[in-house]
Amino acid sequence: MGALIGLMAGVGVLLVGWTFAEPGWRPVRRRARRTGRLEDLLARAGVEGVSPTQVVAMCAVAFAVAAFALTAASGVVAIGVIFGLMAGVLPITVLRGRAARRVREHAALWPDAVDNLTSAVRAGLSLPEALMQLGERGPEGLRAPFRQFGRDYQATGRFHDSLDLLKARLADPVGDRVIEALRIAREVGGGDLGRMLRALSGFLRDDLRTRGELESRQSWTVNGARLAVAAPWAVLLFMCLQQDVVRRFATTAGLIVLASGAVLCVVAYRLMMWIGRLPTDKRILA
Repeated sequence: MGALIGLMAGVGVLLVGWTFAEPGWRPVRRRARRTGRLEDLLARAGVEGVSPTQVVAMCAVAFAVAAFALTAASGVVAIGVIFGLMAGVLPITVLRGRAARRVREHAALWPDAVDNLTSAVRAGLSLPEALMQLGERGPEGLRAPFRQFGRDYQATGRFHDSLDLLKARLADPVGDRVIEALRIAREVGGGDLGRMLRALSGFLRDDLRTRGELESRQSWTVNGARLAVAAPWAVLLFMCLQQDVVRRFATTAGLIVLASGAVLCVVAYRLMMWIGRLPTDKRILA
């Protein structure tokens, strides 16, 4: 029995040592995955010309500026660090909000875009031509990506490659479904393209209507969670104007209160958002 315990302990130590002895592989995978998430977030938010490294740099600068300013105003390092962390995640929060708003806006435009495609196909246009005319006659919010699709297709003549570029440019789950349906229709052929587009348009309208009703009912949960989390920190921010009061947080008990309050706020906010969450569309073959 003792030999077995010793063997298992030795294997555990070996595995731990192997983990730290491979610095050239594991950290690179984590870093690549994190960078890929930032790239996907930038694409979904429709932000061009900004790299993930620049986003990380903005987070670091926001943290440093807010931490220095609040530390100088309150005289308590812990308060400066907490508000610095809040400011540090602000660029990511803004990008996520912009991405969610862009997805909602595109979801509202796709039924009209599919109806436009249906009319173009019934008028005798080929599928690439029908997609290109969306850049001129489609919904305003979707014209730019389809104009770029037209330029890509005219430059290369490769429909599937141009669709891949359009899909990456849209970075939209509804757009993924539409593009993959068009890709299949292009590969299979046949005369059911118009019927498929009409069915897809009806499905998108029903999904948009249902999701809108659910989001309107869910909004009170989200707003309540945000208000409940922001209220105590807004009070603390105003307390920074009273030096004699806020300096009590520089003690050990004050640090414990701040740290435990921050942890509880994060846990409570995440729990409330998890309880009130809605199913989110996943991107197809992204």
